[in-house]
Amino acid sequence: MAEAHQARMQTEVEEMVQSLERDHIRKMQGRMFRCSADCCERASDSMSQVHQCIDRCHTPLARAQGLVTSELEKFQDRLTRCTMHCNDKAKDLFDSGAKEPAIRSLMDSCVGSCVDDHVNLIPSMTRRLKENLDSIQH
Repeated sequence: MAEAHQARMQTEVEEMVQSLERDHIRKMQGRMFRCSADCCERASDSMSQVHQCIDRCHTPLARAQGLVTSELEKFQDRLTRCTMHCNDKAKDLFDSGAKEPAIRSLMDSCVGSCVDDHVNLIPSMTRRLKENLDSIQH
C-alpha cells in the first residue's frame, strides 16, 4: 500500500482504538482491578477460591479485548483482499503491455479507493464495537 494511504489508514484506526480504549476498555480495566482487589480481601476464602474469583473478574475484559482484536483482524483481512485485487489488476495491465506510469497510476487510484472505502467503514465498525462492549457483563 502506498505510504500516504497506509499512514492515513493507520491514523484512522489508531484514533478509533484510542477512543474505544479511553471510553470503554479503561473503565473495564478499573472494574477488573477493583474486583480483583476485593477477591484478595476475602480472608476466609481458600487460595483456589481467590484465584477463581480473580479469573471471573478478568473475564469481561478478556472478552472485550478478544472482540476488538477479532473485529480489527476482519477489517484488516478485508483491506488486504481489496489491495490484492489492486495487485491483480496491475499485473493484468502489465501483462497486457502497459508501461510503468500507467501501472503506478492504476495502483495508486485503486489502493486509494480501498482506503477510502475502508475508512468509511470505521464509523459503523466503531458503533458496533461500542454496542458490543456495552453489552459485556461487568
